[in-house]
Amino acid sequence: MNNLVIDLTHGGVKIAISLAKAGKSVLAYDIYGTLDDIDRRMLEIYSVELIGLDQLKEFKGKMKVISPIHLPLSHSEIESYNPDLDYTFITHHEAVLEILEGWGEDIPKVEITGVKGKTSCAFMLKEILLGENPLILSSLGALLYEDSRELILKKNISITPANIKETIDLAYKVANPICKIAEGEVESENLRKYSSAIFESSLGVTGIGDVGLLTNISENYPIAKNRLTAAEAKRQVFRCGCVAINKESLDEYYKDVEHPKVNTFSLDDSKANLYAENVSYSLDESVIDIVYRDVKTIDDSSLNGKIRIKTFAPGPHHLSNVLGVVLTSLSLNIDEDRIVRGLANYKGISGRTNKRSEDGIWIIEEINPGINTDAIKQSINMIPDLENCYVSLGGDYGITCEEIDEDKVVKYLNTLDCKIILTGEVGRSISQKMSENIEYIENPSDVYKKAKTDEKNLLFIYRSDYSKISLR
Repeated sequence: MNNLVIDLTHGGVKIAISLAKAGKSVLAYDIYGTLDDIDRRMLEIYSVELIGLDQLKEFKGKMKVISPIHLPLSHSEIESYNPDLDYTFITHHEAVLEILEGWGEDIPKVEITGVKGKTSCAFMLKEILLGENPLILSSLGALLYEDSRELILKKNISITPANIKETIDLAYKVANPICKIAEGEVESENLRKYSSAIFESSLGVTGIGDVGLLTNISENYPIAKNRLTAAEAKRQVFRCGCVAINKESLDEYYKDVEHPKVNTFSLDDSKANLYAENVSYSLDESVIDIVYRDVKTIDDSSLNGKIRIKTFAPGPHHLSNVLGVVLTSLSLNIDEDRIVRGLANYKGISGRTNKRSEDGIWIIEEINPGINTDAIKQSINMIPDLENCYVSLGGDYGITCEEIDEDKVVKYLNTLDCKIILTGEVGRSISQKMSENIEYIENPSDVYKKAKTDEKNLLFIYRSDYSKISLR
């Protein structure tokens, strides 16, 4: 059988080479025309043949067409080139699951998807699993923790399914240095340096996770030229052996799902398997009383109880992430003490969501590639004293599948009675639509300087790719 890997821009090269290494016949189609010379040479080394769709007419027999779930490629397009081709479609996620068959069977593995909160959940889980030296793929990079020390395997790496394999390969290279001896070069004994894994994924999961966490479907945006939605793509979470999912998302989008181990969490719905009974919010440390019942675990037990968590969760959207992480941890059968200690150590993420003090003022950063109007509202609502706080909003376009609805944002901002500073590309565009005379500062770092000079606290909401954080 031939395997045709489509889209070499979003991890297809890694998938094609991995399949070829496994002895499979592999073809590749560079649909976006982005293949560089190094990757082209790598494909040649592993005998992966580059083709165009017009060459499909030359093939007979069975073919597996492997493409990312967001790719707008239809059955009719394949059949227009070869109507007699016996083909099946699978996603990049499914291909990675096939490639990683048997990997990590003896360690706890979590896959995280959802519209918001994925990275925060990954790093909360990191704190809980720190004793198991977690291997992590997240929007902040491929990371390995050994005895609580962070090792950056790769900084600028996307959360495509192929990069799960890339992260594992990078960790293998760290654990297996090349030792030079007289006869040549050989690999030392395989000493795996991690004993747990956390993988963040934007559009669904592979199914390799013992637990799949779906944080929310806060916006069901379209993908694949409107052929699919975010909710349909993230449905892949039900491939995992156990699922922790926001109850509201389950009720709205996945009523038809039949799965033996689905656990739900909710901010206030007591019908969920886990919900918040009492919450005392603080910008520094919120206190949350959590009730859980009939939580199904990976080892087929059922858990009931109450737990008090103290952690960084200044607003309801942060709290929802905490609940998802607690439910995921219980699904892994992690004991309460470890969950409590781990979340107590979580202080937010530098360059993501965090609070700090500088020069006599406090600064809260809410930085996310997919910030939308609802996220902006939630961030502003968590500030108790807007009179002594500047609210800065801005960021970049072209980062995620979903773009910000400027008209909706403008309508909301016009209702606020506080000092608003717009910045960056997003801020410039919004400022042109505002009815009030709103201050615009082009350089985000100058917003920080102004807040310190004026001795005002700062809520900095920025829609940004993580690789651009250093620009601030």
